[in-house]
Amino acid sequence: MLLSVIVPCYNEQDVLRATHERLTSVLSALSLDYELLFVNDGSRDDTQLILTELQLIDPHVRVLLLSRNFGHQIAVTAGLEEASGDAIVIIDADLQDPPEVIPQMVQLWRDGNDVVYGMRTDRKGESTFKLWTAKIFYRLINRLSETKMPFDTGDFRLLDRRVVDAVNSMPERARFLRGMVSWTGFRQVSLPYARAPRHAGTTKYPLTKMFRFAMDGIISFSLVPLKLAIWTGFLAICIAVAGIVAAIIDRMLNRDLPRGWASLFVAVLFMGGVQLVSLGIIGEYLGRIYTEVKGRPLYVVQERLGFPARQTGSKRKEVSSVV
Repeated sequence: MLLSVIVPCYNEQDVLRATHERLTSVLSALSLDYELLFVNDGSRDDTQLILTELQLIDPHVRVLLLSRNFGHQIAVTAGLEEASGDAIVIIDADLQDPPEVIPQMVQLWRDGNDVVYGMRTDRKGESTFKLWTAKIFYRLINRLSETKMPFDTGDFRLLDRRVVDAVNSMPERARFLRGMVSWTGFRQVSLPYARAPRHAGTTKYPLTKMFRFAMDGIISFSLVPLKLAIWTGFLAICIAVAGIVAAIIDRMLNRDLPRGWASLFVAVLFMGGVQLVSLGIIGEYLGRIYTEVKGRPLYVVQERLGFPARQTGSKRKEVSSVV
């Protein structure tokens, strides 16, 4: 059996050698053949040079060089489409998710589980703001979506080949892999672990990317925002009707009462705000439809290093892995 380990990389020159060393130490102790699949997501530092060196000295290393930065979820998708293993592990390069947990994942997989996802019991080195926003997001998306996702998890997980094939068959561009894996079903189990601080370097998920990632998750797995726009419109209509009735009664009872412009001004602003919010929500969904129908490849491969002459994988690979 073959175990594939996917490591997406973006400007990780300070940690790559340590990552390779710890992964190799853990994987070489397993009674499985393995491959280390590093995906360089258009790094601007010496990540590509270091990966090339690692591939030359270690036959287990495969390197996929993308032509530019396509984003973390696309880089992981590229790895999933290139991986040949019977089981596939996704782990970031920053060593916050300890490679030493992988043998436990493999054992749970051998016990018959198709997905083993890491559940963070402790997240050292992360701000209170990030911890609370993550908690709020997962609880919110579980309320909005029919696809239930486990709390306090990330992309660190082991996937059976059947699950990977199912994920690879999904063509959407706004990829929220945690939700996609949950949607596939199969037998899924959690593995609690303590997350460590970054070994080196800085986070690649600033606030703006975190917000966009959250939007991808909500919009990809829920139609509630569209329904919310409809109900907000109905609420505005009810308020407007109530206002009209109140104005008529007020006029009948107080014929000489002067009328100001404030109420009209507030009403116009309220209705305008509701319309703009509703149009924005609809526009977000419509924009994603427009992006999907263009049919562009998810990513472009600049070079493959260390791969066998023939690769098995998803049918979409010939389209998405443009050289």
